Amino acid sequence: MSTSTARLDATTLSGGCHCGRVRFEVDAPPSPEILDCNCSVCRMTGYLHLIVPRDRFRLLQGEDALTTYTFNTGTAKHLFCAACGIKSFYVPRSHPDGISVNVRCLDDGAIDGMQVSAADGRNWERTFAGA
Repeated sequence: MSTSTARLDATTLSGGCHCGRVRFEVDAPPSPEILDCNCSVCRMTGYLHLIVPRDRFRLLQGEDALTTYTFNTGTAKHLFCAACGIKSFYVPRSHPDGISVNVRCLDDGAIDGMQVSAADGRNWERTFAGA
């Protein structure tokens, strides 16, 4: 795990896709809220959300390797590595000005001790409309 104090209230975590073309850093709070969403995309991909403001996320490499998938309202921008197919981060519908990092794509050891909470994405409007 790559950690350093980027801000007094955050720890910098590193991660990326399976093939290594996409790499990023995220400044996460010391005890981040991790969400396990039950919507169709998250359920099928096993995505665990760490949602941060956009200014706490840095794409280090691989912008040219990303491809985008959208559906329904088109608000969420699902970004995948075109080479290995992994979605290591994306722009979520619930936080269109933020970034959701897939906790499972953080470097080894980064998720040790993080608590995961359920999120009802199947009933998105009722669950996240006021977010």
